[in-house]
Amino acid sequence: MKHPRPARLATLAALTILMPLTPLTMGGSAAAAPTTLTVQNPGFEEGTAGWTFTAGSGVAASQPHGGSKMAYLDEEGGKKVSQKIKASSAGMYDFSAWIATGGAGGKFVARVNGETAGSVDLPSRSTYARHTLSRIALKSGDELELAFESGDSWLNADDLMVSPSTPVDPVVTSSDPKIVEMFNWSKRKANSWVQQPGTNGPLNVDEGNLTGTGTGVYAPSYWAGYANRSAYYARDMAHQVSGASVLGLPDANKAMLGTFAASATEEHGYYPAWSFNFDNKTHLSIDYQSPTSFVREVPAPFELVEKANEAYRWSGDSAYVDDSTLWDFYRHTTKEFIERHDGAKPNGVAEGTGKGIFAGAASYNEASDEPLVEAGDAIASQYQAFRAMSSLAGHKGEKGLAEEFQKKADRLKSYFNSEWSGSGSGADMVRAYTTDGKPLTGWGKENSWFMPMKQLMEPGARADAYLDFIDEQAGDGEKPENIEAYTYLPDTFFAYEHNDTAWKWMKYVYDQRNDQHTVSKQGPNGDYPEVSFTMVGQTVEGLMGVEPDAPTKSLATSSRLPSGMDWLQIQDIKIGGNTFTLRHDATTKSTLTNNTGTDTYTWEARFPGKHTTIKAAGKDHPAKTKQINGKTYSYAEIPVAPDQTVTAEVS
Repeated sequence: MKHPRPARLATLAALTILMPLTPLTMGGSAAAAPTTLTVQNPGFEEGTAGWTFTAGSGVAASQPHGGSKMAYLDEEGGKKVSQKIKASSAGMYDFSAWIATGGAGGKFVARVNGETAGSVDLPSRSTYARHTLSRIALKSGDELELAFESGDSWLNADDLMVSPSTPVDPVVTSSDPKIVEMFNWSKRKANSWVQQPGTNGPLNVDEGNLTGTGTGVYAPSYWAGYANRSAYYARDMAHQVSGASVLGLPDANKAMLGTFAASATEEHGYYPAWSFNFDNKTHLSIDYQSPTSFVREVPAPFELVEKANEAYRWSGDSAYVDDSTLWDFYRHTTKEFIERHDGAKPNGVAEGTGKGIFAGAASYNEASDEPLVEAGDAIASQYQAFRAMSSLAGHKGEKGLAEEFQKKADRLKSYFNSEWSGSGSGADMVRAYTTDGKPLTGWGKENSWFMPMKQLMEPGARADAYLDFIDEQAGDGEKPENIEAYTYLPDTFFAYEHNDTAWKWMKYVYDQRNDQHTVSKQGPNGDYPEVSFTMVGQTVEGLMGVEPDAPTKSLATSSRLPSGMDWLQIQDIKIGGNTFTLRHDATTKSTLTNNTGTDTYTWEARFPGKHTTIKAAGKDHPAKTKQINGKTYSYAEIPVAPDQTVTAEVS
């Protein structure tokens, strides 16, 4: 299990503030004072204040989810705990609460001006799970009622949280009802983890400090880690960037990446801090003791560079290349960080100390007691950071720097495949080195699957054999214990077009969503934020093969539909200032609509295999071909104007 990773707040502050997301500067200060709508005492820490209780309900300290108190409703129907709030401005919100029940029949309800606007029928579950009322629209002056209502058994409720509904609400339709169900669940669950800028909430909450150490004003951010800590983590956030981008959360992505970037100082050895409270400035105390003793893992800074480039390509926000804090972070990570941490096995690969996470771990695999100096997930993440640096430099207009980092990426990939990974295949391939120089083979979990996931492995028979090895180990071999580890597997298999296997693991993660997480306070697996965010991203970037490039007003697509899924469509994919609808019919026909926005986008419509022509917009276009990670694609570049729909297909 991974160390202190992002979690869900155990206790929310006495005031919860509702308002639309407000853009932040890179430094994290709000651009304008928020309009507030107050939910009083959302964690019941002030007893009954703000709430109305019927007979047979009240506040107790017997079994809270977080903090020291919770609301309870006794057995038998007709019990109710509610609060009415007057909206002072218009907005759309999601309301979430942790609820445990002794039986089915209870409800979590939102009413606007007396009319039901959202309701959740609560299942029987004696341990806490998080339930959400999604996209509740309010106008100024509306009266909102939030209520917990009993069925035939007891009900406990705690830690109400209010999230601004995400600006983008993509809609999936498909010949396969499973992906529709999965995506609808994922986007709603992911939205429930979005913090409201301006919320006054607790800081430094963790399993040993249930009420934290005071409060702070939250900035644009979202939960990325465990649900019992008031923070987001570098590792989790990196894996959630794509899903957050699809849901239209560029402000949160930029603010959180900027916070990590600012913390990667020379004093910290150019490591970013591991976790931050939702105020985007306070280190989570459980992970940070001093500038020389804080949780740090070598893959994280590299992943953050890679994901900054990904966020830039989704949003088109020029701050990703113009902001000095971010730019310095990219440069230091891909130069000084490597130089500072390349001593025990000098080869241009950043190293860990082999002395644990508070001294700098080489791998994300915290469950291992191997004293690693270099690990597969670190070198693979370094490779992608070089590629990202090349892309970012190109967008910044620094052609020479872009070429330099592409060459660095190519050299590192060649070194990995010809020397670093040894000559073995499958279980015999090297995936790490210990502090005494010993190469390690076999199953290393993160330091195994990151190597193909980051496309560091040359495609071909050796990569395919290693993917088979990963599939076997994750299935019937040494399974990971925690669900969030499995969220990487679809990305791993999509990277090499093992689409059926990627889809298998997407379904596996989704089907485990109601099982209890290995960390009891986390609740069910589906209440680990990484689960929902990654499913959103994997649907769009994985199954639909969307590669955005908002800075150049372009996008590429390629169908990765698995066997048995005849067609898949996603409406409202936001790239830059435009939104699109994309449909794939098998792997031979794609349709793109430029729905909203003022820009014409260039669409690179890709199809697997070699074709002479691609028919698009009623014309035959000579097909170009390219190799992408060992696969041949035919493609045509087609301008798609606002309000235009274009279909591209091959015979």
